[in-house]
Amino acid sequence: MVNVFSTVLYSCMMGMVILASLDVFKRSNDRPNLFLRGILVLLMLHLAGELYISSAVYVYAPMIAGLEIPFKVLLGPALYFYAHATMSPDVAIDKRVKLLALSGPIIVVLVMLPFVFMITPSEKLALATPETRDPQLWKIAVFTCLSTTLIFIFYTLLFLGMALKLHNSHVAQLMEKFSEIEHRALGWFRGVLFIWGAAWLMYSAEFSMGALGVRWFGSGIVLPMITAIALALFIHRALGQKGLTEMEKATTKKTKPRNAVISDDKMQAIAAKLEHAMTEDKLYLNEDLSLNKLSEFISESENHISETLSQHMNTNFFLFVNGYRIENAKELLLSSDMLVTSIAYEVGFKSKSTFNSAFKKLVGETPTVFKSSH
Repeated sequence: MVNVFSTVLYSCMMGMVILASLDVFKRSNDRPNLFLRGILVLLMLHLAGELYISSAVYVYAPMIAGLEIPFKVLLGPALYFYAHATMSPDVAIDKRVKLLALSGPIIVVLVMLPFVFMITPSEKLALATPETRDPQLWKIAVFTCLSTTLIFIFYTLLFLGMALKLHNSHVAQLMEKFSEIEHRALGWFRGVLFIWGAAWLMYSAEFSMGALGVRWFGSGIVLPMITAIALALFIHRALGQKGLTEMEKATTKKTKPRNAVISDDKMQAIAAKLEHAMTEDKLYLNEDLSLNKLSEFISESENHISETLSQHMNTNFFLFVNGYRIENAKELLLSSDMLVTSIAYEVGFKSKSTFNSAFKKLVGETPTVFKSSH
């Protein structure tokens, strides 16, 4: 039976992916674009599988049922590889990670062998209807469905978790070097990971329930809608994402707290220079202030400044600079009639959203609430 709503929605999504692919395949062959192409190809295979069911094509071609499943297991790894290419300075991906990613489809293929070779196309078609299905063959089909679903969930959550960890590391290292990280942090990617995770978990649940003959009021409706939202968000942000420089991608590898390399006296001297640069020279008003620029201004190495901030002042460059910006903003909020947006730019922030999030994190309330309550 054709599910018109799902068929139309998945067809629209297929069109979105094809148009995005036409754009990406025209771009340069750098690593982020290569992995983005891979994701789009896998998404096309995934959507083709959904259309195969929702449009009832399986009635005419039961022999290809389930052939897209091994490729779906690569969706999670592909997102991680894209994140690695976009955010990590390491060109090569660990061979163990590659082998782990490839093991998923291999295991799925092994699990599917009985379903592929022990059941004829006509018998597969008969399994779609309770009245015509063979009980023994149905057990094989259910086992295949549930097993491949569990494998899909495991590999997807594992690699989405790895991508999230990589993103967190990326944001942490940006905060060590830049006072403005909004356009470098790829904050959209974190949201995409959670939305894709929810969509693929729902896909797994609905796929398993469908195999068991269980339906709920949202079957064929909720999943396509969530998938469409996740897909539109990912394509829109991924296509618009600018490449990061090596400095922006460089990771700070810290597995455990390290002992100070420079003396306490030296750190106190650097801390005094830092405070003078902020309070007297007001370097924080420079919206593009970076650790490198601050290092040149006070004639101290970046490593020594970073160590002083972390070991002596218990902070990082991002929080240190924005702390002064917020204090200045608090004064302006209480002593002037300037708009919040104007104040944000006045004290060194590049956008109102960054200002609001930094203000709330450091003060505990939004600028508007702060002004009205004081």
